[in-house]
Amino acid sequence: MSIRSLKSSDFRGVFDVSFCLSEPGSAFSRSRPAGRMSTTSQKHRDFVGEPMGDKSVTALSGIGEILGKKLEEQGFDKAYVVLGQFLLLKKDTEMFTEWLKDASGANSRQAGSCAQCLREWCDAFL
Repeated sequence: MSIRSLKSSDFRGVFDVSFCLSEPGSAFSRSRPAGRMSTTSQKHRDFVGEPMGDKSVTALSGIGEILGKKLEEQGFDKAYVVLGQFLLLKKDTEMFTEWLKDASGANSRQAGSCAQCLREWCDAFL
C-alpha cells in the first residue's frame, strides 16, 4: 500500500488524541476557545503592555538568550538601546528587520517578531 492510497480513516484510533483535548488539565487541553489562535506570544504581549523601563534586550519578543548575548556584545544590552536603533531607522520595519538579522544572526521570524513588538510599543507609548 502506498502512502497516497492511505485515508485518514486508516489511522483512526492510532493517532487519535482528541480525547486529550477535551479533558481539563490534560497536557493537550486548550487554553483558549477553538479557532481563536493568538498571533503574538505572551512575551510580546507583556512587553507591549507596559513601559519599557530598564528591561534587558532579551525582554523583546523574538530575542532569546543567544541573540541577546550577540546584541549585548555589540552594545545593545537594553531594550531601550534596540528601540533607539528602531527609531534611528525611522520605525521602518523592513530596514530594522534587515539590521537585526545582520547584527545578531536572527532569522526572519525572530527579527519580524522584534520589529512588530517595537512598533506596537511605540504606538502605545510614544
